[in-house]
Amino acid sequence: MSQQDKIRRVKKSDYETLAAFRYELRKFLRFSEQAAECHDLTPQQYLVLLEIRGLPEGGGITVGALAERLQVTPHNAVGRVNRLEQRGIVRRRTCAQDRRRVYVSLTRKGERILEQLAHVHQEELKTVGPLLVKLLTQMNSAVERRPNPPASPVCYADEDELLTEPV
Repeated sequence: MSQQDKIRRVKKSDYETLAAFRYELRKFLRFSEQAAECHDLTPQQYLVLLEIRGLPEGGGITVGALAERLQVTPHNAVGRVNRLEQRGIVRRRTCAQDRRRVYVSLTRKGERILEQLAHVHQEELKTVGPLLVKLLTQMNSAVERRPNPPASPVCYADEDELLTEPV
C-alpha cells in the first residue's frame, strides 16, 4: 500500500461514526415526518411552512425562492403551495411594485400548526441534539486528521442506473 493510500484510508471507526450519525439523523427525520402527519400535513408541506416562517426577511417568500430552499422545481413548489392554500394554511400576495412577483405567507391557521410542530421538534432535539453534536464532532475530528482530501470528486449514479460493482 502506498503512502497516498494510507493518507486517504477511512478507518473502521469513521464508518461506524458515519453510520451512527446517519441512523440518528434518520430517526429524527422519521419523528418529524410522523409529527407532520399528526397535523394532517405531509412532511414536504411541513417544510414549506418552516421555510416560509424561517426566513429572516419575513413578510413571505416568493415561490421561486421557496423552490430553491426546498431544492425542488418551481412547478413542484407551486403544487405544494396550491394544496396548502386550499386548506387555508398559506396565502398568496402579489407584489405591488412588481405584479409578476407573488409572495407566500402563513395564515393564522398555518402559524398555529407550525408553532405546535416547532415545539415538538424542539423537545425532540433536546434528546437527540447532544448525540448528533457528539457524532458531528467525532466526524470533524476524523476529517481534520486526514491531511489530503480524496483526489476525485464524488459522483452519483443516475437514478435509473444500477450500481453493479461490488462495494
